[in-house]
Amino acid sequence: MKEKELTVIDHIEELRKRIIIVLVFFLFALIIGLFLARPLVLFLQAAPEAANVPMNAFKLTDPFKVYLKFAFISAMILTSPIALYQMWAFISPGLSHQERKITLAYIPVSVILFLGGLAFSYFLLFPFVIQFIGTLSDMMNINEMYGINEYFSFLFQLTLPFGFLFQFPIIIMFLTRLGILTPMFLAKIRKYAYFVLLVIAGLITPPEIVSHLMVTVPLFLLYEISILISRISYKKALKAQLEQENEELMQKK
Repeated sequence: MKEKELTVIDHIEELRKRIIIVLVFFLFALIIGLFLARPLVLFLQAAPEAANVPMNAFKLTDPFKVYLKFAFISAMILTSPIALYQMWAFISPGLSHQERKITLAYIPVSVILFLGGLAFSYFLLFPFVIQFIGTLSDMMNINEMYGINEYFSFLFQLTLPFGFLFQFPIIIMFLTRLGILTPMFLAKIRKYAYFVLLVIAGLITPPEIVSHLMVTVPLFLLYEISILISRISYKKALKAQLEQENEELMQKK
């Protein structure tokens, strides 16, 4: 009983150590983010999408809010590889040598997918949405006058979810390798998953069919890619398990 209690305490202590490492690195990344915030804001303000969007500060604190948002989000992106590595280091003792090697490679792929999701939403979806809103305003004879805080909040609302949604294939691969998910289960719940993705797309995009399809179709493709990746991972996991069982039998003989 004491051994079990010590094991649980050791796990909690290990988790606490990993969380502290991530928090300390986040604080350093936040300092870096404070220096990155201004050039990022100026770069995005000079982008073609923002050229025809008048930005104003409707509150005294709006510039400060925008500055802190960019610093905080920059720090989160910079910290993400460290956080993923610490998570991997925490669960790796329960994995085989081969599983550790494979899952460690997920970290750079995950970061690339996150940045790919941001790039997809910013360069493809965001300009279309801005153009749609501008056209709608002209049709209704509405003078556009946006606050800089509202503009960048809307930008983050539209782009950041795609960074996380693009993680879907790597999460599926990871859970499949751990034996939590199977490709058969993912195929079985496909219609329910599609419905959830439709709802997510509806929450992210404005009420307009073209932009909705621009989000929904990639999400559906991501799900199908995830099933394909899950099948490959599932076969590899079965093969590794079979090899391990054969090795154990050989050792017994």
